[in-house]
Amino acid sequence: MSTTTRREFGTGPLSRLAALIYTLLVVELLLVLCTLPGVVALFALERHPSNLPLVAVCAVPLGPALAAALYALHHQRLDLTELRPSRLFWRGYRANLAGSLLVWVPTLLWLTILALNLANLRASGLSGWWAVPLVLVGAAVAVIGVNALVITSLFTFRLRDVLRLARYFVLRTPQVALGTALLLVAATVLTLVAAEAALAALGSVLALALVRGGEPMIATIREEFTTSSTGH
Repeated sequence: MSTTTRREFGTGPLSRLAALIYTLLVVELLLVLCTLPGVVALFALERHPSNLPLVAVCAVPLGPALAAALYALHHQRLDLTELRPSRLFWRGYRANLAGSLLVWVPTLLWLTILALNLANLRASGLSGWWAVPLVLVGAAVAVIGVNALVITSLFTFRLRDVLRLARYFVLRTPQVALGTALLLVAATVLTLVAAEAALAALGSVLALALVRGGEPMIATIREEFTTSSTGH
């Protein structure tokens, strides 16, 4: 088969769709594999505010796994003749393990503290209106944390620079921040209405939505803040 024929075969609309489905399935399986211990532990926990710190601990493996999924989905070419999502996933996992944990763990810590305050608002004697600023702060922390995870998954920056860029792009690309916020709301509602397993089953789709929705931020960072040596 000639090179031209292989390219035509691998890049047609149906081939690209098949490549996308295959990539999402592989990434989903790897996501589940990497987060399985935490997901199994979550099933054993009662849905009670006192278990929120344990929920956060169970969610720690999700950070590196999601970073690897973002890396694989961003770099994978939708060509049936050049599919390698598992190789890209593990490359991203190794490259981003430390960086993703440095972003993900503090984000979980902040969200856990805010969630505990919300859950115990009445017991603390605070007025109900305090729920509004707590929710807004939680939303800001979550969006900035996800921005930072996307950035550290695709670029090589110092942690303080990752956090600065994550905050900066909330205002620089508000459409990305809004899209991320809507995805987080959808993921939260799905978890509350269905179960953690339902969210885990759609992990690769959510990761793809973050990559596609974050393209304006990713493209701007690549153009204005990087050299050839700062991407990975």
